[in-house]
Amino acid sequence: MGRNHLYLASIVFFVALMPGCASMRGPVDKPASTALSPATDTPSARYIQSELEKHPSDISGFRLLSLSTNALLSRITLADHAEKSIDLQYYIFKNDATGRLVAQHLLIAADRGVRVRLLLDDLNLEEQRSMLDAFDSHPNIEVRLFNPFKTREPSIPSKIVQVMLEASRLNRRMHNKSFIVDNKIAVIGGRNIGDDYFDASVDTNFRDLDLVAIGPVVIDASRSFDDYWNSDAAFPVSAYPGSDNKHEDLKQQRLSLAKDARRFAESDYAEAAFNELPDGATADRRGQWFWGKAILVADAPEKVEGEKPSESLVLVPTLDSMISASKSDLLLMSPYFIPSDSNVEHLAALSKRGVSVNILTNSLAATDELAVYAKYAPHRKPLLEAGVNIFELRPAPGSGIPQSHPGQSSGVSLHAKAFVIDGRFTYVGSMNLDPRSKLLNTEMGLVVDNEGLAKAVKAFFDTAVLPANSYRLLLSTDAKPGKQRLLWSTTNKGVETLMDDEPDTTAGQRLKMRLMKLLPVDGLL
Repeated sequence: MGRNHLYLASIVFFVALMPGCASMRGPVDKPASTALSPATDTPSARYIQSELEKHPSDISGFRLLSLSTNALLSRITLADHAEKSIDLQYYIFKNDATGRLVAQHLLIAADRGVRVRLLLDDLNLEEQRSMLDAFDSHPNIEVRLFNPFKTREPSIPSKIVQVMLEASRLNRRMHNKSFIVDNKIAVIGGRNIGDDYFDASVDTNFRDLDLVAIGPVVIDASRSFDDYWNSDAAFPVSAYPGSDNKHEDLKQQRLSLAKDARRFAESDYAEAAFNELPDGATADRRGQWFWGKAILVADAPEKVEGEKPSESLVLVPTLDSMISASKSDLLLMSPYFIPSDSNVEHLAALSKRGVSVNILTNSLAATDELAVYAKYAPHRKPLLEAGVNIFELRPAPGSGIPQSHPGQSSGVSLHAKAFVIDGRFTYVGSMNLDPRSKLLNTEMGLVVDNEGLAKAVKAFFDTAVLPANSYRLLLSTDAKPGKQRLLWSTTNKGVETLMDDEPDTTAGQRLKMRLMKLLPVDGLL
């Protein structure tokens, strides 16, 4: 046995000896299941059907969830109104105040006979595992983990070693986000489940977008969910030893969740949320829908296998072709924006042929991913030189997207992933404009043909890029083309200020960012 084989064997031996690392057993009992037929005899189903009957059969209806509290209450409302099924697919489902509130309402739904299927990516699961094991013991709840680690509760060293051994697999994650109720109505977009996605965190909160959808596109979302649920990469939580028959734990979880829900209902956040929504959540409110033809764009779950990228990469080619067809204006929002050289050339070509190209991403002060910002930074000048407009969100508290801020956090960060083409076509979903989303993670979203929805998303964008809420990047005029300095323009108390370094950051942050530029980590971003 050579030196490399001995080294590999020692790593495997090390993993096998690590405490708390019971290996996944096999073969795994994983019966296939599919979405139930759409509900027809519930009050919500009858209302939705009455709305759908006013339009052609290939038209879907949408509402935009731009207010974080509304996004939370809409999910709660949908769970409370569910009669047959709830299917959830998320990259992150936190065990915090809002995560446990959603979990409690899922449990209540299951208690009244609703079938709940919960599919989560395994990367970020830690303190959630005991709750998930307990939920899986409920006769009406099944929990599966997507692309999991080989051990049930891997420590940080164990995760590192497993990634070393299986980098090509474990570096690929399920980033999809959907919440489907009764196969009749769905929430699809950029938000995970957790305090910072619903304006309830005391630290940084994310600004994001979701769509509530009804109509034929919901059936497409259910088919996509089924593809992931039944894929080779999805494993029941019961695949690990020690996670069977947690009925006693379920009793404890039931009591704990009810206690937490009562505490949450008495919080300042809950009071502020209900004051903002006197007529109920968007998912429950009778009112205007945006109607139009729509497509669900979703990568195939086989994308994580990395063997057939052309067949599994569904989303990127669709969106690229739509962006290429832009005629007058293009709005792009992405918290993580790392264009390739060809992407830069493409956007520059659009700008030069008269398309107004506007991009919103996070500033260095607002981003939660320093390495991503470092890899985005070199592309700013070429884009600006081509006439592309770039805006970076400011991190200041209450920076206006929306103005309300029940969580009273210390800052905000962009998390919305959306674009608007020619004031007509809108994409809202989970895909960032970076290599990871394009090539490694699985993603999904909705493309809708409706001018009213496009206008609503543009209003979100326009609010975000106001001088009080963002920095606009400019090139200095005191040098020859190609030699200009980057400038950040912002307004404080009505007075424009120009800065030649990333605003609201320290010298240490800027140094780290510049060092990050030199690291060969592009394949991980």
